[in-house]
Formats: sequence, C-alpha cells, structure tokens
Amino acid sequence: MKDEAPPEAALPFSGIRIIDFSKLLPGPWSTQMLADMGADVIKVEAPGLGDPSRHNAPHYKQQSVYFGFANRNKRSIELDLRTEAGREAARRLIATADVMLESFAPGGAAKLGIDYETARKIKPDIIYCSISGFGQDGPLAASSGHDMVVQALAGIISTTGGGEMPQFQAADYAAAAFSTIGILSALYRRRDSGEGAYFDVSMLDSLLAMGFPCLVHALSRASGGTGLPVLNAWGKNPRYAIYPTRDQRHVAVALLEAGPWKKFCEVIGRPDLVVSEQLHERLSDHGDRSVVYRQVIGDYCAARTMDEIEQAMRARDIPVCPVLNGDEALASPQVKARGMVYWDDDPHEGRVLHIGNPLARAGFTKLDRSPPPLLGEHTESILRELGLAGEQSPIKSA
Repeated sequence: MKDEAPPEAALPFSGIRIIDFSKLLPGPWSTQMLADMGADVIKVEAPGLGDPSRHNAPHYKQQSVYFGFANRNKRSIELDLRTEAGREAARRLIATADVMLESFAPGGAAKLGIDYETARKIKPDIIYCSISGFGQDGPLAASSGHDMVVQALAGIISTTGGGEMPQFQAADYAAAAFSTIGILSALYRRRDSGEGAYFDVSMLDSLLAMGFPCLVHALSRASGGTGLPVLNAWGKNPRYAIYPTRDQRHVAVALLEAGPWKKFCEVIGRPDLVVSEQLHERLSDHGDRSVVYRQVIGDYCAARTMDEIEQAMRARDIPVCPVLNGDEALASPQVKARGMVYWDDDPHEGRVLHIGNPLARAGFTKLDRSPPPLLGEHTESILRELGLAGEQSPIKSA
C-alpha cells in the first residue's frame, strides 16, 4: 500500500505544544512519538553539552545516530536554567505549553524553578510528566535509574540465570511507553474537563507492569501457590531457544504450540516425538524429554546452513527463523515491505537511513519528517516567539 502524507492539520496532535526538558532515551523517545503525530516539541538543552546522547557513538558525519533516532521532528533551544534569564525563558515557554516533560532526579526540577507546582501557577491546565528510575518517592527515589539496574531490580535479568547482560533497554522503553500513554490520556481528559494533570512515571514501575511474564512464578508463590510448573522460556525450554547452524550462524526456534511442533517433527523425520503420553514412556530410559528435544533440534540445525533451515521452515510455515544481524534486519524484505526504513536527505548529514514510525501507515504521523536538530539550532527563532529577542542571553550568564 502506498503511503500518502496526511495534511498537517489532520495529524492527531497538531496544535499541541510540548516543552521537553528530558534527555537520553525515555523522555526523548516519548516526545518524538508525539512530534511524529504533529505536536510542536521544543527540546530544552543545557548550553554547550546538550542532551548527553548527542555524544553517543557511532555518528553519521556530525550527529550521533542514537540521538537522531529519538529526536526527529523537534526544535532545540539552549537555556542555562542556572541563570534568571534562562529561567525566565523557561517560564515563558511553559506559559505556551500544553504538556511539559522532565527527567531530572527527584527535586531537581524544583531547584531550577520548573517543578509542577510552579508550572501549574503559570499554566493551570498544564499536563506535567516526570520520568525517573524509581519514581518521586520510596527508598530508592534518589538512586540513579540506569536501565540495567532497573532490569536487575525488576527481576528481568534473572530470567536468563542472572549472569547475562541485557541487550535491549527494556526499562527505558517501558517508561517511554507509559509516559506517552499518560500524556495521551491526560490530553483526552482535559478536552472534556479542562483539567491539567501531573503524573510520576517510574522506569521500575513501568517495567514491572510490562514484565509480568517473568514474574508469574513469584506472583503464584506470593498468593499461596507453588509457582509450578515453571514457565520455561527465554532459552530454558528447548522448543523456544537459539541454536547454532553449520555455517556458524544461528536460528531462533519457537515451537511451543502443538501444531508447529508437529509440522517440525514431520519435516525432520521424527513423528515419534509428537505424541506426548507415549513419548514419556518411550523416553523414560533416556532421561528427561527436554534433553532429547534439545539434542534432536540441535543436531538438525548443526547439520544445515541458516539459509537451508529458513527455506525448509518457510515452506511449511514453521516458526523457525534466522537470527539476523542489524544490517540484515534493516535490509529484510519484510521490513522494506512495511515501510519501516526510509532514506532521508539530511541537510547536515547527507543521505541517511532511518527507522520509521509503525503508525505512519495509518496516517497518524508525519511522512515529511524533519531531521534531529543541531544543539540550539532554533534558539533565536524561539526567543523571538517568546518576545525575548535582544534580552539578556538565556544561554549563559552575562
């Protein structure tokens, strides 16, 4: 299906202004989603340094790829919130805002004079979102909320045995998702009530809510159950695991359901592994059936290349697929068919490849995306909008 850009006014959040005081990933990814859907997002950054993710490797020619992924369709203003001029500019921004989002440590926004109570006096119907690692209260409130620490405390890392590093910022994205949902909910409610809102989004709270499959055994035990049988996933179940192939690649095996498992057993010539009641009796002399499953699947994969396995499995619609690297994933026919990657002519970087928004096909997001801003790129134009052109610099002390 060919995507057509919707008129700007038809975007869901056209006319909504968001002042974003957040940095790194949870807040910026949340506000980028809203910017994609038409919101005017003004990113407030510290002079000189800006959002620390601007400096994350690798880079295009100038800017960080990481930073660019979470900051398109935004404007950037540099403000030194340690100065009165900077705080006055921030107050002027808040007065124009529908939504404000910040990711300071608890108490940090108040020290800078941009906390919710202050913002509400300036704009009574402001929607204010605070994102932090552990929330604004509780014994860990003042602790640094890095993603890996949050995953460890949420019980997520323990699912792999507790000794493996996570490869995905699950806590960051969980908080970003709930922040976006909270902002959308508050905007919807305000439409009828006229009321603003304050909500405190914790990475730990968010990951607990999303990570319940990892906690079902603990929930059972806490409620008087045994927590058994154990839900063996994430590689512990041989029918839901990663296996090496003959050409030193890997395939992902997801054969938990009876139907795909039956088809797989037929393809590999082991129909005897299908009937569970008889299986237990036949394998009783050979140890636990999971050992046999792992051996049989492992032998099949080790004897074939990744491509050979993919072709055989795709022919029968069996959920065994290659483990692609990043380059292969971005180039895959499925990703291209869904329009999830696109080339853009960035005025600062030249021709660059980007990952798109899954809602673009529904007409909810911009297709004519603007590139991530340079640090302070829009400072002067925004100051003119606020009536502060020619005033004392809000970027640094006079």
